[in-house]
Amino acid sequence: MFSLDHTDRTIISLLAENPESSQSEIAQKLRMSQPSIGARIRKLKKHGFIAHQVGVSITKTKTGIAKIDVYAKDSAKILENMKEKCPLFLNGFITSGRHNLCLFLVFEDISSVNACIDHDLRENPLVSDVEVSIVVSSAREVIVPMNLRPRKNKTSSCGRQCNKCNRYNSEQCYGCPNTIYYKGILFK
Repeated sequence: MFSLDHTDRTIISLLAENPESSQSEIAQKLRMSQPSIGARIRKLKKHGFIAHQVGVSITKTKTGIAKIDVYAKDSAKILENMKEKCPLFLNGFITSGRHNLCLFLVFEDISSVNACIDHDLRENPLVSDVEVSIVVSSAREVIVPMNLRPRKNKTSSCGRQCNKCNRYNSEQCYGCPNTIYYKGILFK
């Protein structure tokens, strides 16, 4: 089993504070050579202690995150469906406790994400309880990977037709980012 030493922990901490730190900068701070830092970083990546994620800053783009706790008869099926079909899906976890599924969705507009939650969860016969919380602040900047170029179709991945939806037609929903009817700005 791979174990971390003090230098490895320091490298990870420095990169967590500033992911754009160069190997030379880290080497200078630790009074080591750049090649030895490079070798350690490669080793840490290989063992999963360092990973890079490119994404969108939730804070800077003024987008929001909805945390949805769900009780479902088949939580794995709901999770897989949301992961595969919903362009707003960030991540999800099968959990223990009162709810057996925790989902995170990104949104530009609360009423649009609420329409998605209604259609995909509240109206789903496998789901018996849905509790939605909106993340109002975070201790750190939140970077989330997002596909900002979804394929545009007349029908959304989950089967909805936005142009036939009352919420969409009454300007209460931006529409699904996977459709040609989408009115938001993030996924254009």
